[in-house]
Amino acid sequence: MKFTLSWLKDHLETEATLADILYALTDLGLEVEEVVDPADTLGVFRICRVIEAVQHPNADRLRVCRVETLPDGPGGRAEEVQVVCGAPNARTGLVGVFAPPGTHVPGTGVDLKPGVIRGVESNGMLCSERELMLSDNHDGIIDLPETAPLGERFIDWKGLNDPMIYIKITPNRPDALGVRGIARDLAARGLGRLKPLEIAPVKGAFASPISVAIAPELKEKGCPLFAGRVIRGVKNGPSPDWLQARLKAIGLRPISALVDITNFFTVDQNRPLHVFDAAKVKGGALRIHPAEGGEEILALDGKTYTFGPGMMAISDEAGPESIAGIMGGELSGCTGETTDVFVESAYWDPITVATTGRALKINSDARYRFERGVDPEFTLPGLEAATAMILDLCGGEPSEVVLDGAVPDTRRSYKLDPARVQSLVGMEIPEAEQRRTLEALGFTLEGDRAIPPSWRPDVLGEADLVEEVARIASLTKLEGKPMPRARAGVPQPILTPMQVREKAARRMLAGLGYNECVTYSFIDATAAGLFGGGSDALRLENPISSEMTHMRPDLLPGLLQAAARNQARGFADLALFEVGPVFHGGEPGEQQLQATGLLVGAAAPRDPYGSRRPVDLFDAKADAEAVLSTLGAPARRQIDRKVAGWWHPGRSGRMTLGPNVMAVYGELHPKVLRALGVKGPAVAFTVLVEAVPQPKVRTPTRPALVLSDLQAVERDFAFVVDAQVEALTLMNAAQGADKALIERVTVFDQFSGEKAEAQMGAGKKSLAITVRLQPRDKTLTDEEIEAVGAKIVDKVAKATGGVLRG
Repeated sequence: MKFTLSWLKDHLETEATLADILYALTDLGLEVEEVVDPADTLGVFRICRVIEAVQHPNADRLRVCRVETLPDGPGGRAEEVQVVCGAPNARTGLVGVFAPPGTHVPGTGVDLKPGVIRGVESNGMLCSERELMLSDNHDGIIDLPETAPLGERFIDWKGLNDPMIYIKITPNRPDALGVRGIARDLAARGLGRLKPLEIAPVKGAFASPISVAIAPELKEKGCPLFAGRVIRGVKNGPSPDWLQARLKAIGLRPISALVDITNFFTVDQNRPLHVFDAAKVKGGALRIHPAEGGEEILALDGKTYTFGPGMMAISDEAGPESIAGIMGGELSGCTGETTDVFVESAYWDPITVATTGRALKINSDARYRFERGVDPEFTLPGLEAATAMILDLCGGEPSEVVLDGAVPDTRRSYKLDPARVQSLVGMEIPEAEQRRTLEALGFTLEGDRAIPPSWRPDVLGEADLVEEVARIASLTKLEGKPMPRARAGVPQPILTPMQVREKAARRMLAGLGYNECVTYSFIDATAAGLFGGGSDALRLENPISSEMTHMRPDLLPGLLQAAARNQARGFADLALFEVGPVFHGGEPGEQQLQATGLLVGAAAPRDPYGSRRPVDLFDAKADAEAVLSTLGAPARRQIDRKVAGWWHPGRSGRMTLGPNVMAVYGELHPKVLRALGVKGPAVAFTVLVEAVPQPKVRTPTRPALVLSDLQAVERDFAFVVDAQVEALTLMNAAQGADKALIERVTVFDQFSGEKAEAQMGAGKKSLAITVRLQPRDKTLTDEEIEAVGAKIVDKVAKATGGVLRG
């Protein structure tokens, strides 16, 4: 939204400075984006007089001018400078505009410097309108009346010292798309007084020869009200200088008086209008109706548009003449020959206008305002105000107003509770001040009920009343205060157990050297399908892009895609992790929390000792176990190979506790890496945070450290087993021999291959384990140690069929 300071003061009687106004606008929620002050670029250009202009001795088209100027303004010390000028109208006695050396000339982009032109010194410039960016006229220098005061700034004398203010309007504030709405906010803040707006109805001199009719199916929503009148005998010439200056200042190009008047009311009152050439309306009637589809219209922007079914059109007997609420048609547009016009003022449904504008890809000022919501009750007053200005600037004789429909009923009320400002915002504002604020904004107060004005469709509840009061009072006055303690002592924990777990998993992964990623919960269908997703239940109805069509079934797709992007930029060794939700259905609760880590490349950087090696599944397993331990998972857990298809078979596994799967780890399947563009090796793990059982005893501290003063005993065993027997099976069997006494079982050697089979038989291998016995109450005797050893051999033999190696 753009407007000038003088335009604002048409509605706001104020003595506030520009700086005060700019601060108040941003503080009120109307954020100032840009301020263009002509004084910044044209402030140094002053009125001067040519004392004498003589022919240049060395150039036929140049004249040497003695110029009198007052650099310090009227009443200051006069100076005389010599300027070489090539303008044909440079003459003795001319009053013009002078730019001294050092001035930046905006029309040429040149910084003036003293110079010598054809052997004659020149200090400064006599300027044309194009050099000051006032017009495209460059036929001669500016020629002012002799009464123009010498030394005064040209922008002050010309009335150009009018800053343009550009503010950002949020979609919920359509009233601020009119200068009067902005002035109303500033007046409520206390920066001045809102001038009264008096619009007197213009009496019609004859019945309108053009009638209007709204299709019944549109009256309920699409177009509740359509009004207009004919004005005959108008003269559609250029608009007056003041109107052209206003429009130019905000970036609009003056076209003709009739068009400029409609543009003026669009910005001044947020009331878009349209003017038809009455002579070009066929059949003497305008219909507002839904298009059947396929109709075409040549719009005012010179483009041809095709209506889709249901789009609102304004048509005469010959066909569509306007895209309702968005843009008029070229065929019924006004020209310099127009003498009779039909002025339209209507209220259009925001959703319908927005849908049509988006479908046709038209961005117009009318669409921008109608789709955000204009004041429905100003439809007829806006028509009367526009009529008065047309008669004033273009002449003519108006008809009676014709209309169909009625102003939609937007009346609603909400309870005004003065205490809500304190409880909701935390500001202490007296009730009288709250009521004054709302009345200044146009609200009607009836007891403890507040009725929003028709131009505020965004006010839809009691909280909005509080927001208005706090906004006008200024949220900068809000003081930070500590929240009161409900009771003395240590407060209860705020985080849920699952939130604590999530935080612990994140800290552990970061401590292990992983870099955290935060990826989108949406992925493409192909990637989702690789990880068991991609079903219709997980498909988004309105995806933001083709690469984000489905909810992610796993965290790995996002991490692998991040790894591929890093590899493409030369980063080969990666350790990435993410903690977040994944989805296995579209209903609430059909999701789970995962903590996933991904390792790609080498486990260590290159060094002269040859310690660099590719990452393997045991790196992933170790990190998964570290996360599980942090989450309080039991130390004794089972491992199986029942993994999903995106894991490498035989090089991956699951950590379980009975039927409960707590984690999955291992190498990723090569086909998955190829599909996502990742260069291996790549290993990963996924911890299902919610699947880890909660500890039976929940305490805020760690359990007590239990140490034994008795000497531990270690015994080594080597078993000959089938080559297919897993070491974990053997370890679990040994551990179960005496759960109270056996503290730890570890594998320290494996002998397999051709040499092993030559010694132990085909299909055999040797596994050597160390069993650590930790007594608790007494030192073990040799007999007790031998008894435990016998139990271990027996348990391993039953579980694996293995025998002690001789």
